[in-house]
Amino acid sequence: MDFELTPEQRQVRAVAREFAQAELGDKIAPYDERHEFPHEIVQKLGPLGFLGVLVPEEYGGAALDYVSYALIVEELCRGDASVGITMWAHNSLCTNHIASFASPEQKAKYLPALATGRGLGAWGLTEPGSGSDAAALRTRAELKQGEWILNGSKAFITNASVASTTVVMARTESDPKAKGVSAFILDKGVPGFTVGKPYRKLGLHASNTAELIFEDARVPQTALMGARGAGFAQSMKVLEGGRIAMAAMGVGIAQAAIDQAVKYMKQRSAFGRTLAEFNGLQGMVADLATEVEVARLLTLRAATLKDAGQPASHAAAMAKVFASETAMKAATKAVQIHGGAGYITEFPVERIFRDAKLTEIGEGTSEIQRMVIAREILRLS
Repeated sequence: MDFELTPEQRQVRAVAREFAQAELGDKIAPYDERHEFPHEIVQKLGPLGFLGVLVPEEYGGAALDYVSYALIVEELCRGDASVGITMWAHNSLCTNHIASFASPEQKAKYLPALATGRGLGAWGLTEPGSGSDAAALRTRAELKQGEWILNGSKAFITNASVASTTVVMARTESDPKAKGVSAFILDKGVPGFTVGKPYRKLGLHASNTAELIFEDARVPQTALMGARGAGFAQSMKVLEGGRIAMAAMGVGIAQAAIDQAVKYMKQRSAFGRTLAEFNGLQGMVADLATEVEVARLLTLRAATLKDAGQPASHAAAMAKVFASETAMKAATKAVQIHGGAGYITEFPVERIFRDAKLTEIGEGTSEIQRMVIAREILRLS
């Protein structure tokens, strides 16, 4: 196996790391404290090509591979997970769904703005009553007099309030499960389509998350993306890439936790020695670094399979569950290494700890990932 990155991939990682070091880190703390979306920082991702990573060049995108994409997500989340999740939810979910399944006319209409950062994207599948059981969604779309009329709501939607374009899954058929779901593209400002008040979250305070509400929201027939009834199947393919991005997010958060632990261990002294000189803490950091490297390799393996056009859902689930749980473990240990200092907002590790938890929940919980992995092993449908 070839574990070497290409020169292009190394360059992409270097650009992402440089951006994160210059624009994120300590600079994001005030936004986190205010629960404020960092518009000016996110806008700087556009000229770098980071908002059109998976978009073909003909639509203004960077057309990078998934390995490069995973590296970008890792580096951004190492700097700050709020900006990281804003970027990858825009790329993996909304923009990639359109790039993968939209008509040529829809791609020409939406992708240039999304790829260059003139607009942000959101993606709506989860509902208040259907999270892990996504096929049980209840939002409906009815075709009447040449228009689709949507009614229902979506919950926990990243970029909901700041998105110019939103992809939404709604039930169009009487089939109560997956085959009755279709995908639609909605513009901001559609009558009957509103966004709820942003959630006050445990972590990721500088990212925008809110509810989408549809009350007789009317869109033209051309808003339907792909075949009627194909929306859920499309979503599962989109989530495959989303789980790779969430795994990369977990790796980035875990690495950030280690970075902060190492920095503190070298600065803090006890009993006449720096914390870095204590064997017990050395062993803790060694174990964490090993697990982060495993998570990184699992993530890049899933990305490599995706790039090769091979089935990647099994590998993506493995990467996602391991990387997310490694992120939570690394963040917890890093707080412990800081002692009381880790429990106050003055130190970045407190924010890292809060941000890490989402990785075990979003894009399918750890329990769902284990179901995906087990079904593949046991050859269950």
